[in-house]
Amino acid sequence: MNVLILGSGGREHTFAWKLSQSPLLKKLYIAPGNAGTGNLGENINVNADDFPAVKSICLEKDINLVVVGPEDPLVKGIHDFFLADTELKDIPVIGPQKAGAELEGSKDFAKEFLFRHNIPTAAYQTFTSEDLDQGYAFLETLKAPYVLKADGLAAGKGVLILDSIDEAKAELKEMLTEAKFGAASAKVVIEEFLDGIELSVFVLTDGNSYKVLPTAKDYKRIGEGDTGLNTGGMGAISPVPFADDILMRKIEDRIVKPTVEGLKKDKLPYKGFIFIGLIKVDNEPIVIEYNVRMGDPETEAVLPRIKSDLLELFQAVGEGKLDQKTLELDPRFATTVMMVSGGYPEAYEKGKVMSGIDTVKDSIVFHAGTKQVGAEVQTNGGRVMALTSFGDSINEALAKSFANAEKVNFDGKYYRTDIGFDL
Repeated sequence: MNVLILGSGGREHTFAWKLSQSPLLKKLYIAPGNAGTGNLGENINVNADDFPAVKSICLEKDINLVVVGPEDPLVKGIHDFFLADTELKDIPVIGPQKAGAELEGSKDFAKEFLFRHNIPTAAYQTFTSEDLDQGYAFLETLKAPYVLKADGLAAGKGVLILDSIDEAKAELKEMLTEAKFGAASAKVVIEEFLDGIELSVFVLTDGNSYKVLPTAKDYKRIGEGDTGLNTGGMGAISPVPFADDILMRKIEDRIVKPTVEGLKKDKLPYKGFIFIGLIKVDNEPIVIEYNVRMGDPETEAVLPRIKSDLLELFQAVGEGKLDQKTLELDPRFATTVMMVSGGYPEAYEKGKVMSGIDTVKDSIVFHAGTKQVGAEVQTNGGRVMALTSFGDSINEALAKSFANAEKVNFDGKYYRTDIGFDL
């Protein structure tokens, strides 16, 4: 099979790494890809959002399967674009159609879906600039801290958790009337705050049957001890030690099954990943959010633990035969440490020359924000590189990732040394 992966980050390099191990793979293409994906297939300098250019690649390279990494093309309807095109309609796309992608595209849509299908989630209300005063009044009914979520896609930055009611009101006003997050905050979801420990559950579905993939926990804040600004993710651990059989049964019965059934009831055709962001409160799982693709950096910890042929699973998703496949997992821990550019998640410089990548031992290197310039690998983003290691314990795996993070160098390099501190 000729496979096209859309995207350029660590998640997409991990897909490329895993798919390149499949005997079913003939040729791999990544658009636009990075310095790491270029070692596993052919990078094509096309943006994942440029649907006509993606079509050209598919026809020119005789593509048999498309894997969509990021959320943007899914929310913009790339799967629908394929289905509506006579030349593309028979190429399976891993990722939901536009209607299903609204689970991530709109927080309000996701909350309505959760309530409609009796899936446990926090109480909420949604507001626009017209009903700002009602928003203030709803905030008054809640206890601190206050959770404000931009309704639309805001690149992982649209969620605010605030301790003071005055600050919450000021931020609500800024989001609704001053477009703090652009069009994404034209509507704002205000939610009750849940106190617990978070984890992520990943599901692969063909729209009827599903496989629950390994659990993971990521670390969003830039600073040690989960302090400072939110990032796209500074590291991840899989599996999550507190996700025991009892909790996983609750998650599957109360959340995973009703989600897949709910998609069917609502006639939302869905072939791809469902990323369920959960919080465990008093041993009960509650949904915080849905994403409609794999997470990053969770992918870098989750996919290496899948022993089964991922391309075979994707083929089964396309054919609606996922129930005929088995999922085999590596029981060991996988830990991912993300190295980022100095200044990230605020202003940072690109184009820093990287060295020491070839000295990494006992870790898998996943490029994120990198590019190949002649013989050099240079930084090309805020999150630059992920290092994933296996171990029989979290600490054993982390020790390998941290040791290798010392070997890879670029100007301004930073990584958190406390990934997994709360486990």
